[in-house]
Amino acid sequence: MDEARARDVLATAGVPAVAAGDAALIALGENAVFAAGDLVVKVGRDAELLERARREVEVAGWLAEAGVPAVRAAEPEPRLVAGHPVTVWHRLPEAVRPAGPRDLAELLRLVHALPRAPFALPPRELLGGVERWLRLAGEAIDPEDAACLRARRDGFAAAAAALTPRLTPGPVHGDALPRNVHIGPEGPVLVDLETFSADLREHDLVVMALSRDRYGLPAESYDAFTGAYGWDVREWEGCSVLRGARETASCAWVAQHAPSNPRALAEFRRRVASLRDGDESVRWYPF
Repeated sequence: MDEARARDVLATAGVPAVAAGDAALIALGENAVFAAGDLVVKVGRDAELLERARREVEVAGWLAEAGVPAVRAAEPEPRLVAGHPVTVWHRLPEAVRPAGPRDLAELLRLVHALPRAPFALPPRELLGGVERWLRLAGEAIDPEDAACLRARRDGFAAAAAALTPRLTPGPVHGDALPRNVHIGPEGPVLVDLETFSADLREHDLVVMALSRDRYGLPAESYDAFTGAYGWDVREWEGCSVLRGARETASCAWVAQHAPSNPRALAEFRRRVASLRDGDESVRWYPF
């Protein structure tokens, strides 16, 4: 889904006070995210994401009741518009500063202290999107690279199922990065709730370990994260398994953009080559 298609869907959705031509595109990935006035509207890539959109809205309501600072939905249910799920959110105030690892850790401590949700949360299907992303990549990527990622997916899925956690399993954010924290006038707020799951809490911690190892997060920033959370997941024997699973998923995620974006194709090739070579020193770049 490109921006033009997303704007067509937005115009058809008929969200009050949102004119498609005036809405500002602020993100384009699994969702196209538009801001207009005091609202934010998310347009999902396809109908397969409808259930996830519905759960994200439900999670937002639950977090509000639990007192966890998080983005709030402006409508109680997603809309399905021309085959695309559409959700509407209250726009947050302008950020007062960038979010940092410590802010993320403080919010994760709140999330990880929550009891079981009053509705069903799925397990963290970290590798569940790999096939769809590779399908969207189509002929833009080398078939051998796709085969490599499928083999890694299967291997890490089996290994992850056999892990013994150090922490008590329960609700997790699922994509725990500082970019998913907004620092408003009243403090840190958790955003992008669509990957909320019930699974190993270690899933949320491995993300930052990978940021340190692959994306250039400074060691002192990682130490601030672990210090605020109270534990370093790298001390756990299962860390390398969840890290490898996330690397595989992150590589496949970039692949979906390869047909229309040369930068994405170059980044995909960099990532998959480092995985095939077993070279953990290759720097990856956010996309």
